[in-house]
Amino acid sequence: MRTTFMTMSKNYSTKLLLALFFPFALMGTAYAESYQAPVYLGSAATFAVLSKSGITNVYRSSIVGDVGTSPITGAALLLTCGEVTGTIFTVDAAGPLPCSVNSPSLLSSAVGDMGFAYSDAASRTSPDSTEMGAGEIGGLTIAPGLHKWSTDVNISTDVTLSGGPNDVWIFQVAGQLTEANATRVTLEGGALAKNIVWQVGGSVTLGTNSHFEGVVLGKTLIAVNTGTTVNGRLFAQTAVTLQMNAITEPAL
Repeated sequence: MRTTFMTMSKNYSTKLLLALFFPFALMGTAYAESYQAPVYLGSAATFAVLSKSGITNVYRSSIVGDVGTSPITGAALLLTCGEVTGTIFTVDAAGPLPCSVNSPSLLSSAVGDMGFAYSDAASRTSPDSTEMGAGEIGGLTIAPGLHKWSTDVNISTDVTLSGGPNDVWIFQVAGQLTEANATRVTLEGGALAKNIVWQVGGSVTLGTNSHFEGVVLGKTLIAVNTGTTVNGRLFAQTAVTLQMNAITEPAL
């Protein structure tokens, strides 16, 4: 009788432990499947704005973070010294005077790492969603993970990214990314702009008086319209156009 009781007790304890453990095991598996490692920016990580073919500007913008263009001449970087809290790097002596720093090797490395970051983000597989909202994400609350579109993506009304400070969002956009005038990308739950990457194969347009969060890795033009603010980075493999904007690099 005693043996039977002990056996029953042991079986019950085992089942109880399994019942307690199993949900957490499932949660761990789900988290592992949806987790995305951050996109590594390398030597580009100190830049707020970086482009290959120039940065145009309508005065007065305010940039917090380093700025640079390469391989195009510094004459194509049209920000003035007083608009940048950080260093303006150029490949020659033609950049804004007297503050620009001639550093072609540093810029070559940063632009190279910008390209590697784009390729890293574009090559991520097993997306958590595909074609979310049929390309219209305005009005949505988006969880962390890898989100992929084979089309353009529009932000016609405010969109919210909800997650914690260690969560990562990677948006793979094959077409254009367009944010409408006076709309906002909003973070909640402790989400951080440094962990949000928008990899965009087409052009990027941020509408007048809008607000944007995250790191843009653009294959072509990034156009920021009048009065728009960005908490993030603008990395373009062609040009960046600014018009009285405030661009603040996120804390690393």
